[in-house]
Amino acid sequence: MPQRIEEHTGARIKSARKRRRLTQRELAHRSRVSYSTLTKVEQGHIPASPSVIGALAHALSVPVTELTGQPYLEELQQDHLDGLIHPIREALNLYDLGADPDITPRQLSDLADQAEEMCRLVRATNIKQVATELPALIVEATTVAHVEGTTEAWRTLASSYRTAYDVSTKLGFIDLSAIALDRLEWAAQRASDPILGGMRQYLRALAYLRASDYTTGKRLIRLGMSTLDQADDGQERDVVTGQMHLGAAVLAGRDKDRDTAEGHLAEAGRIATRTGPAEAVHWLSFGPTNVGVHRVSVLAELDQYGEAVEKAESIRMPDDWPPSRMAHHYAEVARAQMWTGRTDDAFRNLLRARKLAPQQTRYHPTVRETYSGLQAARRQMPDDLINYGAWLGA
Repeated sequence: MPQRIEEHTGARIKSARKRRRLTQRELAHRSRVSYSTLTKVEQGHIPASPSVIGALAHALSVPVTELTGQPYLEELQQDHLDGLIHPIREALNLYDLGADPDITPRQLSDLADQAEEMCRLVRATNIKQVATELPALIVEATTVAHVEGTTEAWRTLASSYRTAYDVSTKLGFIDLSAIALDRLEWAAQRASDPILGGMRQYLRALAYLRASDYTTGKRLIRLGMSTLDQADDGQERDVVTGQMHLGAAVLAGRDKDRDTAEGHLAEAGRIATRTGPAEAVHWLSFGPTNVGVHRVSVLAELDQYGEAVEKAESIRMPDDWPPSRMAHHYAEVARAQMWTGRTDDAFRNLLRARKLAPQQTRYHPTVRETYSGLQAARRQMPDDLINYGAWLGA
């Protein structure tokens, strides 16, 4: 069912504002969002950027997801994905119960292979398949880790927890993604693996980015860097360090700190020159291409949409780049194009994102806000744009 017009992000902001008994001018002052922007967002005349949503959420003392409407339950029900979340939650709750005497798990090597395949499938955006198979993997890996207690066993369990984080984040279950990250840290400590520990802090920083808590996100990046200092030199450490710099660049960009963002991008670029393409190392898609893609993201976060579009035109993504990463990039570029008035180009990129990663794209808040902007920019919407909105539920 298409989302009712009164349920758009601006309407949720207005509702939350009224519950706080604030006028638009009072909320604009508290949030440091301009009065003009706030009124246009509430009326649905312009979409809300992530930084605007974050600033308003902080001023209203509500989670960002309350304003974006996540998780999108009606669409999840239509895709038969809602029923797959509870089994993942149940499996995560078994972490400290020891070995399950009622199951006979597979060999550790088989579980490790499946955990690796799960990471690949998430990047290929086969979210439903992963969500279906993941609980059983977590249950078996939990038992094996408690029985064998080896570094490899704990790493395999940690990998399954990381996939639980990926799935719950993509589907908008932010509370569950936080639980998965706690489990990842628990397993990483038992594996005595500083790379996994650093990864966990990086993923936590991204969670705080989505929650628009940039100060805490930056602290987590620094903590993650410190944790990585304990790891052996080599490509694995370089790749995770480089990815941390990219995450820090986006955090600084959303916080409107261009100099800091540029510094992190430059350092990531130096590391990428050393590592070359390293897409499969912890499935971070790190390398020169990812540095370029993140530069586009940073420019968009800085509201430099024209520069973002210009930079995007110079990027040539490899044909075998992970579909999830390509689709996210096309969604970012579409947002920048929408703000520069290139509505036809923006819609083409939204279509590219849907073709590459339909499940991810349907549940992406930026895609929904960009669609709202395209909708507001056209007095008479063509059928294909209307159909896209019906598919989104927006």
